[in-house]
Amino acid sequence: MEASAPGFGKAKAVIVVFASGGQSQIDMWDPKPDAPEEVRGAFKSIQTSVAGVRFCEHMPRIARIADRLSIVRSMSHEDLDHGTAFYLSMTGRYHRRRSGNPLPAPEDMPCHGAVLHRVRPNSAFPQTAIHLNGPAEVPLILGPGQFGGFLGKGYDPLTLGDVTKDDSAVPSLMPHADLPEIRMQARKSLLESVEGNMHLLEQQKLELDKHALYQQAFNMLARPQAREAFDLSREPEALRNRYGRNRSGQACLLARRLVQAGVPLVTVIWSHNNRGQDIDPTNTDLYGWDNHNDIFEGLQHHLLPRFDQGFSALIEDLDEKGMLEDTLVICMGEFGRAPLVALERNFAGATPGRKHWSSVYSIAMAGAGVQRGAVIGESDSRGAFPRTEAYGPWDVTATMFSALGINPHQLYYDLVDRPIPICDGRVISALYG
Repeated sequence: MEASAPGFGKAKAVIVVFASGGQSQIDMWDPKPDAPEEVRGAFKSIQTSVAGVRFCEHMPRIARIADRLSIVRSMSHEDLDHGTAFYLSMTGRYHRRRSGNPLPAPEDMPCHGAVLHRVRPNSAFPQTAIHLNGPAEVPLILGPGQFGGFLGKGYDPLTLGDVTKDDSAVPSLMPHADLPEIRMQARKSLLESVEGNMHLLEQQKLELDKHALYQQAFNMLARPQAREAFDLSREPEALRNRYGRNRSGQACLLARRLVQAGVPLVTVIWSHNNRGQDIDPTNTDLYGWDNHNDIFEGLQHHLLPRFDQGFSALIEDLDEKGMLEDTLVICMGEFGRAPLVALERNFAGATPGRKHWSSVYSIAMAGAGVQRGAVIGESDSRGAFPRTEAYGPWDVTATMFSALGINPHQLYYDLVDRPIPICDGRVISALYG
């Protein structure tokens, strides 16, 4: 995959909006209005700004910006559980144990951000990759595949949780009035002293991991532009309201600020717990996309209003600022939902939902040379299987790295110098026309 690949090098940055839990393709991006009721579900579809393309009736704002999106309707893979499908989506490779919920492990493949940090560490900002509204829980454990894996903790993306708790997403970065330059220099000297003795710690992995995190923290403290990038209070109130005053909406706004400041890869975990509604069904911030039951109530009253507002705001804001031309935006989940509506007795909820479905699902992409107003691929009449060429998470990985100007088949080396290709996928050329 050379520089001749479609879209190669078009992106300065990538924003991934990860809908943890699995968005329903039929109830959102790929409605089936002519299918039987038990397939098409309770929602109607509406015409978008692209002739002949319809979305769910509860996505009116996204429908209006459809002419800036490409929808891939023939995504497909073979993993049917959240943990390992999340791993597949975040690394581009199947977990060694498919369709399960394993804990993160040191031998895991590194996530996209960790690989990017390995092959092209960022110089414009202290962090190469940042995860917002994380870490992702799937649902009772941390999802594997969102960390540095076998590259070590030093390659973990910076992960922030609820960015609405303070005007700054990282309040500890704000300088104290009693911290003069001489104290900063003293801290730097201490860090350099520790670095000078690192050879004594070469066999102490835990200490090395701590050192990497300390170095990252110091770099953040030492650069005012990095501190300012996390300060949401610098945005107009009207714009903050446009994104939505909630965890996911404000995380999308912060993602735009971070790529504007020079971060090349930002991932927004739209729902930090993919089934948080089981914890408290009255708290919309907790709702995830894993709607085995009560799918239509959950989507209509909790998930879709905020998603419609926040995701459309992100695309419009990037476009109005001239940033969409060189920012690739990817909205994806780990899989879709089943074409048959049914009540599942083993899950909470009193009304029907849809179970996991990975045979076909949809994702949305925009920016950095991606066609505007396009639909890539097609599912069958029931939204159950691809009718045209299928694409997988490995192809999304290839597209992402190629857009950043990196050959997705390039080798990188782990900490014991084993060569590893970035991914095994291919660029989704159809995205570029």
